[in-house]
Amino acid sequence: MDQTRSRELFGRAKTFFPGGVNSPVRAFRSVGGEPFIVSHGKGPFLFDVDGNRYVDYINSWGPLVLGHAHPAVVAALHEQAQLGTSYGACHEREAELAEVVRQLFPSLELMRFVNSGTEAGMAVIRLARGFTGRRKILKFEGCYHGHADVLLAKAGSGVLTLGLPDCAGVPASAVQDTLVAEFNSVESVEQIFSACGEEIAAVILEPVVGNCGLLVPDPQFLRALRAITEKHGALLIFDEVMTGFRVHLGGAQALYSVRPDLTMLGKVIGGGLPGGAFGGRKEVMEQLAPLGPVYQAGTLSGNPLAMVAGLTTLREWRKPGAFEKAAGVTERLVEALRSGAARHGLPLVADSVGTMFGFFFSPSPVRSFRDTQSADKARFNRFFHAMLEAGVYFAPSAFEAGFVSLAHDGEAIEHTLKSLDAGFAAARASA
Repeated sequence: MDQTRSRELFGRAKTFFPGGVNSPVRAFRSVGGEPFIVSHGKGPFLFDVDGNRYVDYINSWGPLVLGHAHPAVVAALHEQAQLGTSYGACHEREAELAEVVRQLFPSLELMRFVNSGTEAGMAVIRLARGFTGRRKILKFEGCYHGHADVLLAKAGSGVLTLGLPDCAGVPASAVQDTLVAEFNSVESVEQIFSACGEEIAAVILEPVVGNCGLLVPDPQFLRALRAITEKHGALLIFDEVMTGFRVHLGGAQALYSVRPDLTMLGKVIGGGLPGGAFGGRKEVMEQLAPLGPVYQAGTLSGNPLAMVAGLTTLREWRKPGAFEKAAGVTERLVEALRSGAARHGLPLVADSVGTMFGFFFSPSPVRSFRDTQSADKARFNRFFHAMLEAGVYFAPSAFEAGFVSLAHDGEAIEHTLKSLDAGFAAARASA
């Protein structure tokens, strides 16, 4: 596969940006080599500047549930752009999108739009502390909630991908009140609450983890967290930036029937444009300014382009059969990964929840962050590059989830399935 132009442009990018990128995982440092440079996206495909086509299982890291450049979203954005791209003031589309969000997430009795998942994470932590009058936050190993200092203790995503246990530049004082438990271990949570439960403002987690690969919660785990937090007067925060609208139209909280106090949303809610939200119980959200003493603001929050993109995306995604169709393709892909690995005699753990999926080259079940560390990263890297050469783009890290869109049918999925043997053959080969 010729990537001459991509190499030239990436060389130029390195003269402007640290590592040549504006977000670390894009640099391919974990898998080796250099990234291709995107020209455009259409449906389930990305195209690079050299004319190569890739079946895209990243989908801008989750938001593109309809695929790239969906006609309805493009048309809505074109119409809105002619009316203005930013107001810094109230407008009708904010409430229209909020109405759809609340229909799907009834736990968001009140909400506020922001510009990213990181902003939502910063806001819910401040709000939880302001509401409870407590300082400590409990999070889980491998869960990533944005790059705010307080949440970069044993985080996933790029921090894990790059092998950074924490983050330089984050002072010890910033995380001294951040407690870390083991995902899927009720015992680890109970031990921490037994020691200092009356000091904990909130428990925050990805209910289905996507930032250290896909980790599925044990059936009793989320229910136990709800009971423990209620017992000790702490808030339960679901980070559904990835899982919202993807594992279920109503998110993980609908799928597992657990109602959190606060919820973070992102990715899909902006329809591919920068956007996010947080919300929850009315009595908690009313602590936000201008009603209460907890300050949070954003000049571009509720940006009309993002609101229109999100609203159009959710309207299309809610149409009868749309989600089920994409989830069915996801299940088919995961089954093909399992059977293909078995044919090649490779240990592989693969799973999916709705339209999220993940896999590890591991002989044992993967239920926690610690389990992910036993996965064969070198084998994944060989698989990744063979699939990329075949025109299939999985996340450039062994520790990231993948995403399927409504556009991943027909040629896209068939090409993927035909390419798997080449990928597994490369994974099986010695280094």
